[in-house]
Amino acid sequence: MNIASVRRPIIPPAPPRAPDDMSFFGRLAVIRRNMIATWGQPAYEEEVIKGRFFLRNSFILNQPDAIRHVLLNNYENYTRTPAGIRMLRPVLGDGLLIAEGHSWTFQRRTLAPAFTPRATANLVPHMTAVLDETIAKLDTQTGAPVDLREIMQRMTLEIAGRTMFSFGMDRHGATLRNFIMEYASRLGRPYFLDMLLPVSWPSPMDFARARFRKRWTEFVAMLIAERRAAGKKEGAPPRDLFDLMDAARDPETGKGFSDEQLVDEVATMILAGHETTATALFWALYLLALDPETQEEVASETSGEHLDSMADIDRQKFTRAVIDETMRLYPPAFLVARAAREKDNAAGIEISKGDIIMIAPWLLHRHEKLWDQPNAFIPKRFMSTEAPDRFAYLPFGAGPRVCIGAPFAQAESVLALARLIGAFRVELADQANPVIPLGVVTTQPDHSPMFRINRR
Repeated sequence: MNIASVRRPIIPPAPPRAPDDMSFFGRLAVIRRNMIATWGQPAYEEEVIKGRFFLRNSFILNQPDAIRHVLLNNYENYTRTPAGIRMLRPVLGDGLLIAEGHSWTFQRRTLAPAFTPRATANLVPHMTAVLDETIAKLDTQTGAPVDLREIMQRMTLEIAGRTMFSFGMDRHGATLRNFIMEYASRLGRPYFLDMLLPVSWPSPMDFARARFRKRWTEFVAMLIAERRAAGKKEGAPPRDLFDLMDAARDPETGKGFSDEQLVDEVATMILAGHETTATALFWALYLLALDPETQEEVASETSGEHLDSMADIDRQKFTRAVIDETMRLYPPAFLVARAAREKDNAAGIEISKGDIIMIAPWLLHRHEKLWDQPNAFIPKRFMSTEAPDRFAYLPFGAGPRVCIGAPFAQAESVLALARLIGAFRVELADQANPVIPLGVVTTQPDHSPMFRINRR
């Protein structure tokens, strides 16, 4: 896409490209710290990068037609890698995000009614209530250094709690955040044997992950029990996602979720929903702090708006473009890894059984053949009539396994950014220390910078 810009756009921070002579063991060491830093310049220029990984062929795909084949045309041939299953199953169980085959089909069909545009619109009041409270708290911190990353995490967790259960996370939020931090800091990182051993052979870290899973599922089950105890009036319409999920039935079989399945689905929706949205909002605020002119355009668009309905959210075209561009530069899910069940041909690429396929939104979104000024922050590229190729921009994945909660996440992100920037002018307390993205589970900042906010 060719983008005309009146002024020179900012180039936000990114890790240096990996050297061409990085050794195998050097690459393994970097993977645990920052997967993004293992990719060299050719990965941003070539359509296909072929390599070897633990005696298997590996392919990095930057070719939209090949990606379309893997994620859409023949998606059933590609499953999660053993390392991917090890990283996700302890926290998500067999929920929608990692289920396969008939189990995935049943879950997707059953959950679909809970994530329609109408269902999302009914949850907007939960979002606005939390935003009102967040803005009121920030009003007491104007002029002083604030950690907006932590505030975004607390805010999106509160929205997740209320939209899921209709109750606040005051009593449980700290415990939930502790679970997330515990897992991400140690258990959610890949170790050598995690990548080498098949899933049926437990790695040393799998025992610690199993202990974590027992405590984690007991906690989620307690949240569900508390919500059920609160009840719902007979005949009353659904008031939250839990009502919708608890009442959901497969349209073909009439079967609903068991209690064990509900635990995994609730865990998936809370974790996948709140953490990725918090990450996207942090990066959006960081980018707008680096680019005051763009920040003022967002504030101008929101001026005088009430922003309390889906219709209001849909009118925020430029704010939506800022969110889209943020997720291009800092996609929360920076890598999709799949293993081929059987041999295949993906747009001319010969793939053998067991080959590892890597589709990295981080690389794809910054690819020099797919984007004009790929490393620059230019939100207006998403207001162009020339839309990017559907399989060159994958903030929520693509194909049948596209993120079911994408409309909810987009509405929440646009609403939150519009309300926050409409209320406050945001700047960095220290611009001399750039924030470098780390690819560990999601695209996280290497540190939480302090911001300063002032009322408009």
